[in-house]
Amino acid sequence: MASPQGLCPLPPLFDLSPAGRDDLAMARLPFPHDSTPPASNGTEASGPAAKRTSKGGGRDQAEPPLTVTDVTRLVKAVLNQNLPRRMRVVGEISNFNDRTHWFFSLKDEQSALRCVCFATAARKVGFPVQDGIEVVATGRVDIYEAQGSVQFYVERLEPVGAGALEMQLKALIEALRKEGYFDPARKKPLPVFPQRVAVVTSRSGAALQDVITTAARRWPACRLYLYDVRVQGEGAAAEIAAAIDRLSRFGPALGIDAVILTRGGGSIEDLWAFNERIVADALFRCALPVVAAIGHETDTTVAELVADQRCATPTQAAMTVVPDAGALGRQVDQLRSRLAFALRREWQQASARLDALARHPFFRRPQALLDPPRQRLEQDAAALRDAMHRRLRQAEDRLKALERHLTAVGPQSVLARGYSVTFDAEGQIVRAANQVAPGERIETLTADGRFGSLVEGGKPPQSAQSDPPQKPESSQPAQPMRGATRRRTRKSRASRDDEPGLFD
Repeated sequence: MASPQGLCPLPPLFDLSPAGRDDLAMARLPFPHDSTPPASNGTEASGPAAKRTSKGGGRDQAEPPLTVTDVTRLVKAVLNQNLPRRMRVVGEISNFNDRTHWFFSLKDEQSALRCVCFATAARKVGFPVQDGIEVVATGRVDIYEAQGSVQFYVERLEPVGAGALEMQLKALIEALRKEGYFDPARKKPLPVFPQRVAVVTSRSGAALQDVITTAARRWPACRLYLYDVRVQGEGAAAEIAAAIDRLSRFGPALGIDAVILTRGGGSIEDLWAFNERIVADALFRCALPVVAAIGHETDTTVAELVADQRCATPTQAAMTVVPDAGALGRQVDQLRSRLAFALRREWQQASARLDALARHPFFRRPQALLDPPRQRLEQDAAALRDAMHRRLRQAEDRLKALERHLTAVGPQSVLARGYSVTFDAEGQIVRAANQVAPGERIETLTADGRFGSLVEGGKPPQSAQSDPPQKPESSQPAQPMRGATRRRTRKSRASRDDEPGLFD
């Protein structure tokens, strides 16, 4: 497809020529047209009824009467031979009965026709059916042999007029809303800087030219790819759904960033292809973000509601998907100006802070800032020295007091008061008289020295109670020393026999 003069190049997403329609398996396959087989119950009458004919227009009085089944079959054969296999009937619905199948009547001002719509056909009706609405019923006329009644077997129902179409549209919108098709949480965000965008529309429509012109003016770097489909008429909805499905499948591999689904304005009948459930399903499962712009600003289709974003016109859709290079350039200029202003302001603030620091006393007279801490340090050092001297004096006084106390209670002080200590030959302190034997040599310690002695006498008395009264100590230390030692030894034995000795 050649690009218009001065517009963004629009290489075809797929070859649009008839020979290239099978590119990437995206061509329409030549499926046969739907055809309805002849009615199975349309057999011609046979048997006795076929042989009964009137001769010369007269009446054969001998001919037997026909059975009800024969008459019913004759009527059925006449209906099948003289009526078309499929016809369309317009009328107003009355006596509507919704059971497993639908039973109702189509009526006009003069007549009524009984109708039946089986469940398989009823499930395909996309609008609410009730008494009083006018419809176009497509089907065939046949006779119900069990009751002998002529009925219209409905295969398809269509509403008549815009009001009926709006009713069908509202019913579909409500059903899709309940299924979450319009949930904002499932809508995909659009790319910020798309490089490839696929446009699903008719190649002959004005909407395509609007998209091309707008994209070329705003962002020439973006490449547009056309997926040509019919946008109205029979089969348009199927083509649109197939295009969306195939773009969802192959688009990411081809580098497609987004899809624009668009067409120009028209009546509700012209836009009805975008209100079909098959298109809504394709948009719901599409992996690429889709922007839909169908008809004029006042038109709202199901495809626009299901799409990730809705736009009023094809031009607005292109403006939504494709960024504006001019606006981006202006934004860059604004950001550059803001950045230069921010840098200039930051430099001015830094210069002001530097000047303030230069005027600070620490940098002008640093010695003046160090003097007070130095004085406090010297004062603290002097106080620490005084405290240490005071603690040392207190410790010395306490040590001297302990020394005086220890001297007062020590062994030398005891010996200086006139006491002595006697050791046996082995150097053990003699605490009792029975520890030495006559003839044993002992040694006595006094305050001013030592001297040796030889033990004399017999066994010592058995108890301290038999000892004779002791005389007071003599002032002469030579004679009474031995006796004094023995007396105190006996006393020590009687009073502190189990206590440890002075030098133990």
